[in-house]
Amino acid sequence: MLNYFKNIKDSFKLKHYLNYIIIGVAFLLVLVLNSIGALNRSTLSLLTQIGYSVILAVSLNLVVGFLGELSLGHAGFMCIGAYLGTLIGNFVYAAVPSITFSLVVSMVVGGIVAAIFGFVVGMPALRLRGDYLAIVTLAFGEIVRNICRNIPILGGALGLSSDIYSAVSQAKYPLFIPTFIALILMLVVIQNLIRSKHGRAITAVRDNEIAAKSMGVNVTFYKLFVFIVSAFFAGVAGALYGAFASPVNYGTFDYNYSIEILVMVVLGGMGSINGSIIAATLITLINNYLKAFLTGDMAGVKTLVYALILIVMVIYKNAPALKSIRERFTLKNILGMIFKKKEPTADKQTDDDARWDVVTTKIEMNEVLSTDLVIEESVTSPDKEGGES
Repeated sequence: MLNYFKNIKDSFKLKHYLNYIIIGVAFLLVLVLNSIGALNRSTLSLLTQIGYSVILAVSLNLVVGFLGELSLGHAGFMCIGAYLGTLIGNFVYAAVPSITFSLVVSMVVGGIVAAIFGFVVGMPALRLRGDYLAIVTLAFGEIVRNICRNIPILGGALGLSSDIYSAVSQAKYPLFIPTFIALILMLVVIQNLIRSKHGRAITAVRDNEIAAKSMGVNVTFYKLFVFIVSAFFAGVAGALYGAFASPVNYGTFDYNYSIEILVMVVLGGMGSINGSIIAATLITLINNYLKAFLTGDMAGVKTLVYALILIVMVIYKNAPALKSIRERFTLKNILGMIFKKKEPTADKQTDDDARWDVVTTKIEMNEVLSTDLVIEESVTSPDKEGGES
């Protein structure tokens, strides 16, 4: 037992748990502020938006960043989760009028149905690569939302009304709490997956599919597995959206929304979970504040300002001329400047008192290191000491 805890202590790295700590502290802070009434309704709604946006970005990063496949149908999986999750949630809430229970069932059902569609689409689609896969997934997203528009039980063109949303609004239910819990559970699943042997197999497929296959990696299985996991969490985010907005309308899950999720992944960094969290948060905040400030005749400028902000961010992230600035102002360097350690002075005891630069010697150590080694050129062979035989 002691060895077990010792191994855990030796393998513990703070950077692996930094996002849990930050999100946990932020979550507790929001809970305290909400309990004392310091947060208004719009701020709580914004926190819920940030929560399901982060779920979408990180789950798509699993496909695009870690697997290396370009998918443009993520909004389609979210659409499935939103419609089916909300529909089942309405039936459950009518039978058991509990917001939490109905929401949990809605998320589970929405995630499972989206995962099933991920399997159905992934089986043929993942045999394609690059632009062809992007076109197929894009077509899937458009087909899904048009089917939802024409099914009467899903509300048709008017959209599907959400009973959970009505109950949340009337009871002033803190929807950000289940959203953040779902976010943390998703991070636990995805981060542990990536750091496992299966995660190494997934990144091996991304780096070189032929080499991974030659080493015995089941490429088809891992591609399909990642696609299903990603679709599941997109469905969970869709169910959360169904409790956040009413009616659930097909127009929300269009091509532009898939591109917006992809932009979060690209700006945050391909294969970077922390980057996706930060990028999803920033883009959600930018969209929200642009909608608030640019109203009326200026509403059309929102898209232009949003595009300019994205262009500046992309240039900053990728321009070779700005490489030195990016390297200087990384999060690690900034934290290092804030929490800079003082250099040990000569009179203080150090961890290694036998280092050559602190040991007192009669000569300078540099002189010892610069001394040339003289090799005798005339060496008498042992069998020639007695002369010629």
